[in-house]
Amino acid sequence: MNDLANSNMTTNPPKRIDFNTPDLQRKRRIRALKDRLTRWYVLIGGLAVLGAITLIFFFLAYVVLPLFQGASLTAEKAVAPAWMQDAGKPLMFSLEEQNQVGMRVSDKGQALFFNIEDGAELSRVNLPIPAGVSVSSIGKDQPGHPLVAVGLSNGQALVFRHTYKVSYPDGKKTITPAVEYPYGETPIVLNEQGGALEHVSLNATDSALVVAGSTGSQLHVLSLSREENMMTGEVTSETNRIDLPQMTEPVKAIFIDPRQQWLYVVNGRAQADVFSLREKSLNGRYKLLEDGEAEVTASAQLVGGISLIFGDSKGGLAQWFMARDPDGEQRLKLIRNFQMGTTPIVEITAEERRKGFVALDASGKLGVFHSTAHRTLLVEPVVEGSGIFGLSPRANRIIVEAGGKLQPLLLDNPHPEVSWSALWSKVWYENYDEPKYVWQSTAANTDFEPKLSLSPLTFGTLKAAFYAMLLAAPLAVAAAIYTAYFMAPGMRRKVKPVIELMEAMPTVILGFFAGLFLAPYVEGHLPGIFSLLMLVPIGILVAGFAWSRLPESLRLRVPDGWESAILIPVILFVGWLSLYMSPYMETWFFGGDMRLWISHDLGITYDQRNALVVGLAMGFAVIPNIYSIAEDAVFSVPRSLTLGSLALGATAWQTMTRVVILTASPGIFSALMIGMGRAVGETMIVLMATGNTPVMEMNLFEGLRTLAANVAVEMPESEVGGSHYRVLFLSALVLLLFTFVMNTLAELIRQRLRKKYSSL
Repeated sequence: MNDLANSNMTTNPPKRIDFNTPDLQRKRRIRALKDRLTRWYVLIGGLAVLGAITLIFFFLAYVVLPLFQGASLTAEKAVAPAWMQDAGKPLMFSLEEQNQVGMRVSDKGQALFFNIEDGAELSRVNLPIPAGVSVSSIGKDQPGHPLVAVGLSNGQALVFRHTYKVSYPDGKKTITPAVEYPYGETPIVLNEQGGALEHVSLNATDSALVVAGSTGSQLHVLSLSREENMMTGEVTSETNRIDLPQMTEPVKAIFIDPRQQWLYVVNGRAQADVFSLREKSLNGRYKLLEDGEAEVTASAQLVGGISLIFGDSKGGLAQWFMARDPDGEQRLKLIRNFQMGTTPIVEITAEERRKGFVALDASGKLGVFHSTAHRTLLVEPVVEGSGIFGLSPRANRIIVEAGGKLQPLLLDNPHPEVSWSALWSKVWYENYDEPKYVWQSTAANTDFEPKLSLSPLTFGTLKAAFYAMLLAAPLAVAAAIYTAYFMAPGMRRKVKPVIELMEAMPTVILGFFAGLFLAPYVEGHLPGIFSLLMLVPIGILVAGFAWSRLPESLRLRVPDGWESAILIPVILFVGWLSLYMSPYMETWFFGGDMRLWISHDLGITYDQRNALVVGLAMGFAVIPNIYSIAEDAVFSVPRSLTLGSLALGATAWQTMTRVVILTASPGIFSALMIGMGRAVGETMIVLMATGNTPVMEMNLFEGLRTLAANVAVEMPESEVGGSHYRVLFLSALVLLLFTFVMNTLAELIRQRLRKKYSSL
């Protein structure tokens, strides 16, 4: 039999599996093709993502970069019009809005209008000056106001206004300049003794005109008020002379506060006397320069009339304005200094729409500056020697008269109000008593200057993320550890999808809920909310301790891993008890109103939509992100590690703290960083639940504004290409860089943790 079997095996060998059949070969080729396609698809997709992020970064940088570029001047061909031979000495230059017509007022009492392009004379107006009287000085209202006062040699002052009427005869744009006399063609008597007015200034409001002049060290101030009867339409006027303490030094310049509260008198070498026009008294005498060898050579008011700019004989410039001392008294204070060169400043002209100004020194150099941003944008020689110039209302055209010629200049200065210090440092703004961080991009009045500090927005972003993570991180990580390590598989399959389903809820719904329901509810139940946050953890610990003390026969009736279900009624009961007792606790401990107690007794401001509401709402939104990733990390710890630890005698708690958490720490850390990124970039919740106030306070009960919310709110209102528009892009770039740096650090720390605990 054996021989027969051996012979059969020899004649019929066993069949072998053929791995090279045509079907298998085709299947391997298809699989290899799929592998190559997938590899290229993943490679190209990854590179595309990196390329898209890089392009976003460069696009943001492209939009932001012009903010930090300086100004530039383009000189046009100088002209020497024929009218300059008999036009007299220039006292003032002015340009109209369209940069087509200029006005030149001379010591001959003439207002000459000329074409800016070629210097051709358009018209000449002889001011109604009495016979035998000459022009001794000239003064302007604050920048942007067309009123001009001419001081005369007989102690009188003539007030006029230059206007430019635009018409379109035969379809061609025509600008017709004119001179008007809103207070009559009869000059106003300032100096009753008849001495020449060496300096003159004025300020006009809807109801009053204040004119001030000086003769030597004598001051002359006159107030003209008008009142219209609403019933009859009759207009009554009243003239009042304001007597002020006399000066001891010769006057160099006079300026009137736009609120007609202060009179600034520059006198002596470098001294300013400030008088109160309402109290008719001296507020104080202020030394403008520390250098005893220097003196004030030029001065001007900035737009709005609050700030004064003084130029000295050594090329320095300084900004001063009134601010309150700690004792409440208003004093003239030095705000910031600029240095243009070493030669004396001969003229300063302020922009009409921004807090910038242009200065000309004795050597013919022109400097462009911005006060609030503390920027020196340009210093460039434009003429030879000293001269006088005019600046257009849009601050894009300059006319300099020097050496018998007119030198037209084009000025490109699109973003002077932005600087590193204005964005990130404290800035002393007008009408503020000290430097502050402020974001306020728009206002109702024309004298407003944009305040574009990103510090309160960055602070608000971190503040919102901090309070959200303070609530979300402990809950999410603890829940993830318990679900993955202690909970029964059957219960885990129900709990985890429910928590992850929370992530699908739109944040605008959460923001709507937080702003309209949660914020007023928290305000009315503050003791209950704080009790809830404190008593729930205590209640869980007490319930766990009580459970451990129950008889073993009772505890064994609950399946292993389902003990956490017992906590549901405990949490519900503690929450109900805390909120139910809220009004009673408010009456017992806080005098019936915890909000008033916080405001009055603690001195803490309470806003209805505040960081506490954000922490509750945004924490609810961040919990699913952190929980899902952390739970997967803990659940992915090899089972062999936990079984080995238990087999060596460690308890389940020791295994969890010394093996499971350490092994899963890279994943848990990644979960926290992703949650942090979500909190930093959140828009709708913080927009609807914080009051959207850009303040730098860590106070839990005050609102905030984040970078993302600020972009969402203000981008539709910003002018494309303007400074506000580009600063919003800069805030987006800051947010992108912040997340990039955070993710890079998180990855480095994650890799280090992974390398450190991979040997467990």
